[in-house]
Amino acid sequence: MARSAAAEVAAASAGGGTTRVTPRERAAPRERVARPERVAPQERAAPRDGQRGKVYEAENLVHRIFDRSVDYPVVEIAGSRLTLPPERRFGSIDSVQDYVDKVLALNWVRTTWVRAGVPVRVRERSGSTQAHYERAGAIMAVPGHRSGSGWALRELVILHEMAHHLAEGPEPAHGGPFLDRLLTMVDGVVGAEAALLLRITLLDCGVRIG
Repeated sequence: MARSAAAEVAAASAGGGTTRVTPRERAAPRERVARPERVAPQERAAPRDGQRGKVYEAENLVHRIFDRSVDYPVVEIAGSRLTLPPERRFGSIDSVQDYVDKVLALNWVRTTWVRAGVPVRVRERSGSTQAHYERAGAIMAVPGHRSGSGWALRELVILHEMAHHLAEGPEPAHGGPFLDRLLTMVDGVVGAEAALLLRITLLDCGVRIG
């Protein structure tokens, strides 16, 4: 697939209306996305996180496309038309906790990753600019509505943090193994179309997967 594919995504409404995501849009103020999780002292020897910026760039673009999906549910990318599935939004930290518990309890998730058997505690983060995962204690900290706009209370952000939780040992925080887990979870939980859009966008941003 051409590396420039995601830069030319066209979101077409049922009535034929079209809006394009061009390279210039990447210069717009970035949406706040999940930042690297806090790492316990014994895990600080993990390899360098060299892809973080590119992963965030790709996720920002995908988030913007999903933000428009109510009006433009069909996207055209890399020569294919995809009808985007709905992305869940959460009204509270408690609802995020319930979602995380249910995803970790899925049979295919438990058989794929050993750490799915380790429960995650979701707490509200006092700051509004970051969501992160703390491996020590298996804690996911998410900004809620009290801390800001509730920007992190969306399914793609929560799955990003869950992909960190499922890592079996030290690894680059946003390296190939992490992205394999994230794409597998998006495919199985949100939908194949969402996973394909994310994969193509990651590749277009120069991210190495696997």
